[in-house]
Amino acid sequence: MTDRLRKLTAEALGTGILVATVVGSGIMAQRLTGDIALALWANTAATGAILVVLIGLFGPISGAHFNPAVTLVMALKRQLSAADAGLYVVAQICGAMLGTLLAHLMFDLPLVSAYADPRNGASQWLSEAVATFGLLLTILVSLKHSAGQIALRVGLYITAGYWFTASTSYANPAVTIGRALTASFSGIGPADVPGFIIAQIIGALAAMGLAAWLLRYPSEHSA
Repeated sequence: MTDRLRKLTAEALGTGILVATVVGSGIMAQRLTGDIALALWANTAATGAILVVLIGLFGPISGAHFNPAVTLVMALKRQLSAADAGLYVVAQICGAMLGTLLAHLMFDLPLVSAYADPRNGASQWLSEAVATFGLLLTILVSLKHSAGQIALRVGLYITAGYWFTASTSYANPAVTIGRALTASFSGIGPADVPGFIIAQIIGALAAMGLAAWLLRYPSEHSA
């Protein structure tokens, strides 16, 4: 029980810090510059950097999922029990929501606010599927060949994903839910959350299938 509690605490804390960084850096960037591209770059750099730190810190404790899509894939691969996976997801979502509230408190904003601009449509959903597909493929292939580089690779992938996807690469259902509580630069409208999450799960499952095929090497005796 104590070991499980440590893992759940790591998942909640890690996801919370991640979302506080995403939301907080977006608010800071928005306040300091009127340049949207510069604000996005500041948001990108902070997010990529904190991911490297958080995965390095909490990876040895919980696996540093911070993402229900990652947890789902690990459960389907039988590397995590269904019960633990469910608890991980609850911890991640709670942590994400608290992360947004913390960011709002730090910047003296209302605890909860609603994002008004739409984030929906085929291009946004495709972007989220692609973003999550690439993230899970990065994780799964790295676990097989170079687990020590996962933190850096994930941080770099999300940094790139901010810029090559139309959705700015949420790639995470918990983070998506957390960002639905803010009207700031990094927010998403609550009505747009389900579409993002469905696309993210599809992308994660597609990555799981491709990784299984890519990593299935023929035996030495096969022709």
